[in-house]
Amino acid sequence: MKLLLLGSGGREHALAWKIAQSPNVEKLFIAPGNAGTAEVGMNIALKADDFEGIRAFVLSEGINMVVVGPEDPLVKGIADFFRRDSSLASIPVIGPSAAGARLEGSKDFAKGFMQRHGIPTAAYRTFTRQTLDEGKAFLRTLKAPYVLKADGLCAGKGVLIVPTLAEAERELEAMLGGMFGSASDSVVIEEYLSGIECSVFVLTDGRDYKILPEAKDYKRIGEGDTGPNTGGMGSVSPVPFASAGWMQKVEDRIIRPTINGLREEGIDYRGFIFFGLMNVLPEGADKAHASDGDPYVIEYNVRMGDPETETVMMRLQGDLVDLFKGVAQGDLARRSVAFDPRSAVCVMLVSGGYPGHYAKGYPISGLADVEGSVVFHAGTALSADGSIVTNGGRVLAVCSYGADGIEALAAAQRNAARIHFTDRYFRSDIGKDILD
Repeated sequence: MKLLLLGSGGREHALAWKIAQSPNVEKLFIAPGNAGTAEVGMNIALKADDFEGIRAFVLSEGINMVVVGPEDPLVKGIADFFRRDSSLASIPVIGPSAAGARLEGSKDFAKGFMQRHGIPTAAYRTFTRQTLDEGKAFLRTLKAPYVLKADGLCAGKGVLIVPTLAEAERELEAMLGGMFGSASDSVVIEEYLSGIECSVFVLTDGRDYKILPEAKDYKRIGEGDTGPNTGGMGSVSPVPFASAGWMQKVEDRIIRPTINGLREEGIDYRGFIFFGLMNVLPEGADKAHASDGDPYVIEYNVRMGDPETETVMMRLQGDLVDLFKGVAQGDLARRSVAFDPRSAVCVMLVSGGYPGHYAKGYPISGLADVEGSVVFHAGTALSADGSIVTNGGRVLAVCSYGADGIEALAAAQRNAARIHFTDRYFRSDIGKDILD
C-alpha cells in the first residue's frame, strides 16, 4: 500500500521509521517531512493543513492511507474533510474527527468530558474576559502553586504554573488579554496536582483499543527540571512505577471510560489518544512506593506526544501499519501488540536560545559518528548543497536501547555528545529522577 504521513517533527520521523519497516508498505510519503524522514521515505512539499493540496496529491498518487502526526490538521477537521468527499471517503485517515479532536483543541471541553464520565482529574473552572473578577476569586480558593491553561492550541506553550497568587492574577489578566491570541480567549484554572507525570498512549478504532508502551517526558529546559517549559527535552520508557497494577488502574479508571464516553457521545474517534497523567502518591509516600499512587488526567492529546513517540516506537514491536489497518477496518481487537523488553531513552539536542529566540541554518556534524543509537530528526532541513542544517528549536532526538534505563541513558548521552552544531545544548539528566 501507499501511505501518506503528515507532519515534520521528531514524532513524524519516529513514526516514519516504524512505518517503513512494515511489509504492508510499498511507498511512504511524508508531508512536509524533514532531513531525517527523507532517509526512510519521500518528502512532499505540502503543509500538513493544506487540505486541498493533500487531496490532489492523494488522488494523483493513489494513496491508500493517511496518518496524521500533528494536532493542528486534526482540530481543523482533516478526517471530516476526507469522509465528506466522495473521491476520498474510502481512504482511511488515522486520526479523529474534529469533534473528537476537541479533547485536545479545547481544555474546557476535555475537562467537561472527564467530569461527565467520572474520569479522575483536577478540580477546575473556566473563565473569559467577562468573568475575570470571578476567575481571580476562584484563584483565591486554591492553594499555591496555580495552574492556568489556555483553552485552545498553543503548540505546547499554553500552560502556566505560577507560585504566588499575585502572579497568578497577573498572568490570568495577560492570558485573557491576548497572551496566546484567540487560544486564551478562555482560560481554565485548575487545582495543582503534586506527583510524578507519565504519558500513556492508546490506538483505538472507536470501540476497542490497544495500549502502547508508556513513557515519561521532560519539559523544562534546564537540568533538574528548571527553567521554562519546552516542547520536550527527552523521554524514557518504560516508566519504573508503571507496574501492572498501576496500569490496571489507568485502564479501568481512565482509558476504558474515555473510549466508552466517546462512543456514548456519538463522537467518531479512530486514531491515537495520549493520556497525560499525574501519579498522585498517598500522603507521606516516597518515590519508592510510587506504584501505589493514583493516576489523574492532566490533559488529553489526540495524537502521539513528542519526544515520547521516539521511545515508544523504539519499544513497540511488530507491524504498526497492521494496527492502522485494524483501526481502519474496525477489527483492532484481533491485532496483537508486543513490547521490546529493553529500556529506551531519548535525549533531545536543541538550538541555543530555545525555547526563546534561536537561529536556524547551522550545519550539523557528527551524525556519522553515532554508534548504537537511532537519531530522529525534529528540526532539520537539507541545504542547497545537500548538507543537513538546523531548522528548529528542537533539532535532533538521540535514542538508545539498554538493558535498563541507566544503560540506555548512558548510550544516548555518549552519542549526543558526538553531534555538533553552533550553540548545541542537551540535558544530561533525562530520566535520572526515576531511574535512580
